[in-house]
Amino acid sequence: MNRMGRNAWAYTLFTLPTLLVFAIFFIYPMLMSLRYGFTEWNGISPATLNGLDNFVAAFQDPYFWIAVRNNMYFIGFSMGIQIPIIVGIALLVSKLKRWIAFYKTLIFLPTILSTAVVGVLWEFIYHPQAGLLNKVLEVVGLSRWQHAWLADGATAMLAILITNAWQWMGFYVVLVVSAIYAIPKHLVEAAQLDGAGTLRQAWFVILPLLRPVITVMMLLSITGGMKAMDIVVVMTGGNPYGITEVMASYMIKKAYRIGEYGYANSIAVLILLFTAMLTSVFGWFTRKQEEVRW
Repeated sequence: MNRMGRNAWAYTLFTLPTLLVFAIFFIYPMLMSLRYGFTEWNGISPATLNGLDNFVAAFQDPYFWIAVRNNMYFIGFSMGIQIPIIVGIALLVSKLKRWIAFYKTLIFLPTILSTAVVGVLWEFIYHPQAGLLNKVLEVVGLSRWQHAWLADGATAMLAILITNAWQWMGFYVVLVVSAIYAIPKHLVEAAQLDGAGTLRQAWFVILPLLRPVITVMMLLSITGGMKAMDIVVVMTGGNPYGITEVMASYMIKKAYRIGEYGYANSIAVLILLFTAMLTSVFGWFTRKQEEVRW
């Protein structure tokens, strides 16, 4: 066994199937998107090279920039609102002594649902006539707040962001709770002996030790926000009037509804470039923060 572990051919044999799958389903499609991004192609006729025309058109397309803005909304909402709520819920759950498994399962439950199910469920909640949200507002005497939430450009994007946060919050809560349980108990006990209350323990002891987990959540928020698509397609399809479009849903619309496959592939390339740029900037900023700390 040790002899096989030192054998380079053994490593190659075991990793080759994974590398082959990675090349077929990731590298090859990425190279094909890069190729067709520089062409004018309707998906049927032979593609004709048009240089940077697709990318120039994208940067001049107002609907593309609406989609970029909405991707930024996903990232900003997740990092600025969702993550603080996740940490707060995790701190509360970690203090529970009974039924802890039940609460963790209850919180995690939305994560195991498909996005299609979540989208349809929240469409009913936001329904202007029969929706739960408007019915609750009516019962509590706030009928003036009733709204066609997904049909109004002022509220549609916020409704999608809340739905997306609800679906994935449970996964991150369980992740943070596990990180809290991994904190050595003597550190918290030392803070208690020094007279620190619950809030001071959370702020000065627990939160600093959760920094690696929070950093991972922020990175996942960036990548998840840039590839957001399915929840938008299910709930609004980019409507009303393209206001809730994100880059991936706009790419699909350009390809499969309008037949501009070359333009759609250029958007795919831009999604990859924007994601790489944002994650690189975030990684640089995180390293700088770590250098300042040490």
